[in-house]
Amino acid sequence: MVILDNFLLLFDYEFFRNALTAALLTSIIAAIIGTYIVSRKIVFISGGITHASFGGIGIAYFFGFYPLFGAVIFSIFSALGIEWISSKTKIREDSVIAILWSFGMALGIIFVFLTPGYAPNLMSFLFGTILSVEKFDLWLMLGFAVLTALFFVVYYRPILYSAFDPEFSDAVKIPVRFFRYIMAVLMAIAIVISIRSMGIILVLSLFTIPQATSMLFTKYFPKIIFFSIIFGFSGSILGLFSSYGLNIPSGAAIIFALTIQYVVLKVVVISFKKIKNVI
Repeated sequence: MVILDNFLLLFDYEFFRNALTAALLTSIIAAIIGTYIVSRKIVFISGGITHASFGGIGIAYFFGFYPLFGAVIFSIFSALGIEWISSKTKIREDSVIAILWSFGMALGIIFVFLTPGYAPNLMSFLFGTILSVEKFDLWLMLGFAVLTALFFVVYYRPILYSAFDPEFSDAVKIPVRFFRYIMAVLMAIAIVISIRSMGIILVLSLFTIPQATSMLFTKYFPKIIFFSIIFGFSGSILGLFSSYGLNIPSGAAIIFALTIQYVVLKVVVISFKKIKNVI
């Protein structure tokens, strides 16, 4: 009872309420964009964008800008570059991603090292600081979540057709390149916004684990998004409370909780199928 009271006391603190709100909004963003990423099997691309964003953070630090602003610009150009180079040249897509991945990280480290004065603490960008999310961050997440949801609602079929059946899309005059470029931009912004909560190292897990968990129960795109929101938020809540109880980093605790959630449900689904086959 005492333990429960201690956990309930957390809701008296604004930083914890902000963290829960950020977890919900990030789960929504990651569910929509992550389902597209997993379904199209381009997880490696999102990983390249994630790590390339560090270059933008380093450049922004050097010139005195807001770090995530630099990350957004750098990530968008990286995402568009991957899409353009892979479609217009003979360079393999995985090679382009690997080059941008390593180039972005190297550029970020160089510019952080060259920044005059005290070297900034980059741990918050690498591993996230969801407990320090502010109102501005929440409004930014909310605005982007609404924008992304509306875009998917209005252009749901063109997005899916251009992603999974580009030949048919061309035949019915759907601008495949346009939608793929727009999705690349949304992917880049979604990843950078989520970095504030989860960090560069961990953010990719939020865009893949809840989706993989959802696909244990359904293969229907809208249902995957819906279940991903539920699994993403439930894992985030469990991770936040575990972080408080065990005094461990919140971002790592959330990813650990999401992974355990997936493993447990995977075992349950397999066990249920075996019992069903026996019956």
